[in-house]
Amino acid sequence: MLALAESLDHVGPLTRSSADAGIVLQAISGSDPNDPTALLESVPDMQANLDAGVRGLKVGYDEKYASEDMEADSAAAIAAGVRTLERLGAEIVPVSMPSNLLEYMGAWPVLCASEATAAHAQTFPSRAGEYGPWLRQWLESGAGYSATEYAKANVLRAACVGELRRTMRDIDVMACPSTARPAYPVTPEELYGPMPDEWDPWRLRFTAPTNFSGLPTISLPCGLNGDGLPLSIQFVGHFLAEPLLVGLGHAFEQATGFHELHPPV
Repeated sequence: MLALAESLDHVGPLTRSSADAGIVLQAISGSDPNDPTALLESVPDMQANLDAGVRGLKVGYDEKYASEDMEADSAAAIAAGVRTLERLGAEIVPVSMPSNLLEYMGAWPVLCASEATAAHAQTFPSRAGEYGPWLRQWLESGAGYSATEYAKANVLRAACVGELRRTMRDIDVMACPSTARPAYPVTPEELYGPMPDEWDPWRLRFTAPTNFSGLPTISLPCGLNGDGLPLSIQFVGHFLAEPLLVGLGHAFEQATGFHELHPPV
């Protein structure tokens, strides 16, 4: 792993199925005497809820949050995913994400870029010429933020976390998109080019809130758009609810089979 932002970085396995994700997470979880930030709680059995199903589970769903500024195919796939859980016996509970979410998203680049600059202090800016243009510009922006701006961003982060806790208070998990768009081509320009002139924090609205709070999530394939590109749905759980998310993901996969799709290569 290469550090980016210490207070935001999270590790999650990328696997073919939810069950496999549970197996890998079981292996990499646990306290570490060399890491003072590691949790001291015992690691639960990630497979404990694998066949428990979702009957009776309270699934929060903010329809506006899951469809606003979304491509129609993506929004429809998320709604269909929620209906799948309902057919499996889950209770769908209307919830509302923070109304000033856009303001909170503005805190993410300040925190991330500032902490990234600190993480790369041994090699940046002394070896700036060895960095690609995107990351170099990102670190330069981080160096430009003041302590006051970083402090204000942390206040916004804390407010977002508090509102997210209220949103999650009466539910077991929340369903939402994991990204605002389907899969897209990865070009050399995207990989190695400079940052875009206008970088919109609003695109982070489905990941930054849980990035701020540290709540666990699982993202699952939920269909294809009109061009045959994969779409995904995300489920957000409470702290240490990873076994529940693994079980929910397994139930969703068994009901849909989207995780078995492969590109024609």
